[in-house]
Amino acid sequence: MREFEIKKKDNDTLIKSNDLYYREDQFYFGITYNLLQNRTDKISQNAFSAGFHLGFLRDIPLNKDRNVAIAIGAGYSFSNYRTNLHISEVDNDITYRIAEDFDRSKLSLHFIEVPIEFRWRTSTPKSTRFWRVYPGFKVSYLTFSRSKITGNFPSETVKNNPDFTKIRYGIYLSVGHGNITFHANYSLNPIFEKAYINGNPIELTTLNLGLMFYIL
Repeated sequence: MREFEIKKKDNDTLIKSNDLYYREDQFYFGITYNLLQNRTDKISQNAFSAGFHLGFLRDIPLNKDRNVAIAIGAGYSFSNYRTNLHISEVDNDITYRIAEDFDRSKLSLHFIEVPIEFRWRTSTPKSTRFWRVYPGFKVSYLTFSRSKITGNFPSETVKNNPDFTKIRYGIYLSVGHGNITFHANYSLNPIFEKAYINGNPIELTTLNLGLMFYIL
């Protein structure tokens, strides 16, 4: 009986010790509404433009209470944009103009991402409902792109347009409590690296607003 009590006590001590070294390692999943910024030359956005984000973040606590940390991760994101931009490709020459009499024009972009974020939270080893404020920086690599326009003309599709910026940079902020976290991401460089309408560069950037969900 005495031996059992000693083992139980040792196990309880081990559990408490492990609790003191908890991490907020997390899978994340997000849904955003994508807004185009710096629209010029009559470029407009129409219909709903959505984004999806998922990945994993490795939590690295910086203090004894483990409520201040940094996190480094890897993920995937998909974004589409409904615009009036008409992209055509003829003999490997890509041109841009404002679409007229069209039904739908959509850009679809797929990225592999590396987020790095600073984390402040009110979490404890026993609580899963806490406040979080996570500002961060993200590097995204474009793996696949597709633009398609349909209307009163033969539909046109351009895949892996070389004019898109391959490496994107962005800053973001996630703020929330419990299961609800609001998320905003702003790109620091434009969607297109080199694209022109009537001799003027297309310098569209993006602002993504939505919800982020973290799964322990």
